[in-house]
Amino acid sequence: MKSIPKYSLVIPIYNEEETLPELYRRISAVMARMDGPVELILINDGSRDRSLELLRELHEKDARISYLSFARNFGHQIAVTAGLNFSTGKIVVVMDGDLQDPPELIIDMVEQWRQGYHVVYAQRTQRHKEGWFKRLPAYMYYRILRHLADVDIPIDTGDFCLMDRCVVDILNAMPERNRYIRGLRAWIGFKQTAVKFERDPRFAGEVKYTFRKSLGLAMNGLVSFSKVPLRLSIYLGLFAAFVSVLMAFLILYWRIFYPNSALTGLTIVMMAVFFLGAVQLVSIGILGQYVGRIYEEVKGRPLYTLAEVAGFDRSHDRTDK
Repeated sequence: MKSIPKYSLVIPIYNEEETLPELYRRISAVMARMDGPVELILINDGSRDRSLELLRELHEKDARISYLSFARNFGHQIAVTAGLNFSTGKIVVVMDGDLQDPPELIIDMVEQWRQGYHVVYAQRTQRHKEGWFKRLPAYMYYRILRHLADVDIPIDTGDFCLMDRCVVDILNAMPERNRYIRGLRAWIGFKQTAVKFERDPRFAGEVKYTFRKSLGLAMNGLVSFSKVPLRLSIYLGLFAAFVSVLMAFLILYWRIFYPNSALTGLTIVMMAVFFLGAVQLVSIGILGQYVGRIYEEVKGRPLYTLAEVAGFDRSHDRTDK
């Protein structure tokens, strides 16, 4: 039976065959500097390349490496969740596998943990080789989310972080299915601090978080941690009512003083219909986002299914969660 590690490193993997050798080299160098046993948990999120084959080889080569392989692609947040479920270390570090999160920063995070912090998150100060088309929306989103969210979610942070076991246990016990890890991490509380870093470009391969996936994650974060969009429906309704009353007075004015004006005919009626219709559709769409999440929660399906598990104790041998 494996000894209980002091550190657990959790890294989701999706089509990273070009990056895995370099990732292992740099992670190994970091693990050699740590002051206790380390387990490296790699989660294959339904990769279509040779990532799973490479994970098997790394597991055979290094006993510290354990891996999970999903039966299909479940997404980055669920992959992180699976890694947290299987982690056993007193200190758990979550990072991406594309080497945009520098493994060497883990040493600085551990030092902050020794200072008494339960959560140490990496905060980006600069994004190298990323165009304004990606930087500007990200910059705006994090600040809008922080302003609208019910909890204080730090700006310019991702899932790269260190968490104490007490935080991970609470995170694992949280039942919600539409998971936004950085938001849940902030909601839990405890002492938290940041470690600044400059984000490197991908080491190799294509960007896995496309605009569509990034937008979906952004929407998930906003809907999961803010009720402001629901209140927006009320504000839109009140604004539409005000405009409708104003238009009624304008029509009455034009009828009395300008009876032959074209504004009293079909044009203004169509404007009113389209305006009210737009408000109704926006409101229904906002409600749909929240109702959809309720629907996902009540179905009670497992968060993920596992096709292959290696390197864990028997107590962790299971096919779903």
